[in-house]
Amino acid sequence: MESVQDEIPGLVIHTVRQPDGQAATIQAQFEAFHRLNPWVLRALESLTANYLKRGATRVGIGMLFEVLRWRYTTATEGDEFRLNNNFRSRYVRLLIERHPEWAGAFEVRSLRTD
Repeated sequence: MESVQDEIPGLVIHTVRQPDGQAATIQAQFEAFHRLNPWVLRALESLTANYLKRGATRVGIGMLFEVLRWRYTTATEGDEFRLNNNFRSRYVRLLIERHPEWAGAFEVRSLRTD
């Protein structure tokens, strides 16, 4: 079986931490994480495209997150892979922005917070 690590050469997981006393919005935390980890979006795109190509008509971002967690936790050593559930809705929006044809495959709700 091919190692998942081989799909994304040089995979490095960067954690975003706020300085003490500074509370960042979820959106700001997401933007920082996404800047440091652009491979996450590429991996979500790949998983989504593959799943839809196999005949699925609906995709759950929760399922995609769990697949990423499983694949990359088993493919990396050292720091635990951390993918914040608060970023799910932001990643869905990015996926739809980049692939408008997927809009009907995802359920998108209003954001409750910035």
